[in-house]
Amino acid sequence: MLALRLTRGTHPLVLVRRLLVAAASAGVGFLLLCTLGYASGHPAHAAASVLRLLWCFVPLVAAVQFAVAVARTDPSTRPRSGLSAVGLGPVKLSVLAAVSTAVSTTLGSMVALLLFLHLRGDLTGLPFDGGAAELLGAEAPLPLAAALTLLALVPVASATASALALRARPSATTPETFEAFEAPEAPDPAPTPAGLPWGVALTAAGLAVEAYTSRGSAGSAFPLPGRLDSTPAAVLAGWTLTAIGLAMAGPGLTHLCGRLLQAVRPGAVRLLAGRILMDEARRIGRPLGIVCAVLSAVIAAATLYGSGPHSFGPLTALGAVLVLGCTTATLLTSALEAKQARARTADALLRMGAPASALRSATALRAGVLLIVFAPLTWVIAELAALPLTS
Repeated sequence: MLALRLTRGTHPLVLVRRLLVAAASAGVGFLLLCTLGYASGHPAHAAASVLRLLWCFVPLVAAVQFAVAVARTDPSTRPRSGLSAVGLGPVKLSVLAAVSTAVSTTLGSMVALLLFLHLRGDLTGLPFDGGAAELLGAEAPLPLAAALTLLALVPVASATASALALRARPSATTPETFEAFEAPEAPDPAPTPAGLPWGVALTAAGLAVEAYTSRGSAGSAFPLPGRLDSTPAAVLAGWTLTAIGLAMAGPGLTHLCGRLLQAVRPGAVRLLAGRILMDEARRIGRPLGIVCAVLSAVIAAATLYGSGPHSFGPLTALGAVLVLGCTTATLLTSALEAKQARARTADALLRMGAPASALRSATALRAGVLLIVFAPLTWVIAELAALPLTS
C-alpha cells in the first residue's frame, strides 16, 4: 500500500521511467510467450525451441538491468536522514523498491499476455484478432502453467535484483569525495577497478569462440535473422562472453579515462572532470561496456547483412530493439544516478564561487573523452567479430 501511495505522488518523469520498465517487461514477456507457442506447435523441434529460449534471455537480462537502474534512481527509495526513525531503514527501502519494481514489471507481463492471446485469436472482439496466429502457434493449445511461469521471470528477477542492489547501496551518511572541504588533506582518489585484465581476457575469448564457430563458412554469413532459432548457439555463447568481458572492462577503462584527463599539467576543469570519472567508474563503466557490446553486435550485423535484402524477422527485430533500448536507457539512468549522487558536491562548488560554466565544461569533457575511447573500441570489436564471416 505504501508503494502505491508513493507512486501516486511521484514526479511525472519517474512515472515515465517506470512505464518504460513496464514496456520492457511486456516486450520480453511477449518474446517468451512466442517461444512457448513455437514449442507447443512444433514438439519435434525441441532443440530449436531451447535455442529460442536461450536467445530470449539476452533481452531478459537487459530488461532486468534497466529495472534495477530505475529502482536505484527512484526518489522514494533513496536513503534520507530521519527515515530510519519512522521504520524506513535500508531493509524496508529495499523491500519498497522490490515491490515497486514488481508492480511495474507485472503490469508489463499482463499486457504481454493479453496482446499474445489477442494476436493468436484466443481473445476476440478487437481489431487484428488472430493476426499472427500462424507465427504464434495458434494451432496448438497454450500451456497455462508454463505461460505464467515464463511471465513471472521478469518480475521475480527484477524485484530480487532491485532489492539486493539497494541493500548494497551506501547509506546517506557516507561522505562524498569532494565534500570534505575542511579536511587538512585532499581525499584519496578512488581505487582502480580490478576487472580490466579479466574483461580483456573474456572479450578475447568471446571473439575467439565466434571465429572458431565460423570456420569453413567463408563468404557465407551465418543465418542470423529470419527466426530467433536460426543462429548457432556457439555464436550466442561467444557474444555473451564478449559482453561480459566488456562489462567487466568498462569500469577500468572509465577510470583510465579519468586519469588521462588529469595528465600533463591539467587545469581546474580537467582535474574536476577526471576526478569525477574516476569516482564514477564503477557506476557508469559497466553499463557503458554493455552498450559497447550491443552496438558492436549491431555494427557487425549491419556489416554482414547490409548489402542486399535480408529478412531479420519480427521476433529478431523486437529482441534487438529491446536489447538496444534497455541498455541505452540503463546507461542514461546510471548517468542520472551519478548526477544525483554528486548534487550536493555541485551545490558546494557553486557556493564556493565556482562558475556554472566550469561544471558544464567538465560534463562535456567527460562525455567527450568517453566517446573518444569507447567509440573506436566498439568499431574494432565489431570488425573483429564480422571479419571471420566476411573473409
